[in-house]
Amino acid sequence: MIGSGPNGLTAARVLARAGLEVVVHEAADELGGGCRTTELTLPGFRHDVCSAIHPLAAVSPAFRELGLELDWVEPPVEVAHPFDDGTAAAVVRSPEETAAGLGPDGPAYLELLGPYLRAWPALAALRRPRLGPRALLAGLASAHALAGSRFQTERARALFAGAAAHSMLPLERRPSGGFGIALLLLAHVAGWPFPRGGASAIAAALAAGLEVHTGSPVDELPRADVVVADVMPRELVRIARGQLPARYESALGRYRHGPGAFKLDWALAGPIPWSAEECRRAGTVHLGGTLAEIAASESRPGGDRPFVLLAQQSLFDPTRAPEGKHAAWAYCHVPNGSAVDLTDTIEAQVERFAPGFRELILARSALGPAALEAHNRNLVGGDLNGGLMDLRQLYFRPVRRLNPYRTPLRGVYLCSSATPPGGGVHGLCGYWAAKAALRDLST
Repeated sequence: MIGSGPNGLTAARVLARAGLEVVVHEAADELGGGCRTTELTLPGFRHDVCSAIHPLAAVSPAFRELGLELDWVEPPVEVAHPFDDGTAAAVVRSPEETAAGLGPDGPAYLELLGPYLRAWPALAALRRPRLGPRALLAGLASAHALAGSRFQTERARALFAGAAAHSMLPLERRPSGGFGIALLLLAHVAGWPFPRGGASAIAAALAAGLEVHTGSPVDELPRADVVVADVMPRELVRIARGQLPARYESALGRYRHGPGAFKLDWALAGPIPWSAEECRRAGTVHLGGTLAEIAASESRPGGDRPFVLLAQQSLFDPTRAPEGKHAAWAYCHVPNGSAVDLTDTIEAQVERFAPGFRELILARSALGPAALEAHNRNLVGGDLNGGLMDLRQLYFRPVRRLNPYRTPLRGVYLCSSATPPGGGVHGLCGYWAAKAALRDLST
């Protein structure tokens, strides 16, 4: 097994449960890939290096099958979206309560999400859901078109735009609307929780009972009956050292990465002083203002008013900061590989909705695309989604192939987020790659 991210560890667990002898090699000095928690600022302040909020992990069929047990922290507000007038739109577990906060757009919100909420039991069981034509088309639409056609108020449009912006796609591009629907659906069926103690708890739970070698980079394919690689396409080309067929290698070389991220972690003297009360009860806060502002930010990432995704776990998990102090985590999208420092720009967006925020900063950590990739090789150019998630590459990743996990080399499989279903902490890429390997071994 190459790589100890959540997909790699999931694949290792599935193979080990089937009776195979499994060894995991991790290039970094600690396991976890995108699921790592460490002291980036000051002693006692624990920050997630990459992923921080985990709705997909909470509902993952792979994690459920593996019996993964985690202490999930569930804030009372899943996500808050503040505005310049001091108010905020809020998503809570109840769809009806969320809709009530959207005023005249409440019925439209329930109408948009209703078919998906009814189809959730099938979706959760990885069965084909029964969705009507309108719901199917909504899932393939752009967020800009969907928000503009379904909602009348800026409040609802902006809230939807913030959820859709997790796609790291321009909001005028399909299927960004589908991402918005999916993230809001998850808020209602599972919440946007996080594990107590940090994201590293997910990796530790997955690694239990496995033989994992950290600080063990792999520079060529190991000799084994099965090799499952939790790596990006070009990294597979590197370690295969010319063994891949030319056509397949060329296709991997054309794999497209999306925007990068510029990330800040703060050690704070107190809680963030949000103007809107809803933000003080939220685990996640979306900072971007209106639909137009968010659309402009995602079309030209790295600008002077970026859409900022912020998590404030220490409000609900005292293990994350010393008593009386707090920690916060935030990032915005930037061009892939960008070297521009957006510290002041991001902090200005926080200050915009929380006057006095800067006065609370005790220390900060800034990680641009290069630093993120140094922490985790799979974050190519700072790309958190493991590759562009437009329509073409969402369904055909990393190449057009009947089984995207199986490579042309016998016994070699790819299981990173460059395979379906893509980015997020859910382990399904590893789960399905391991299942493919086991089927091949049995034939």
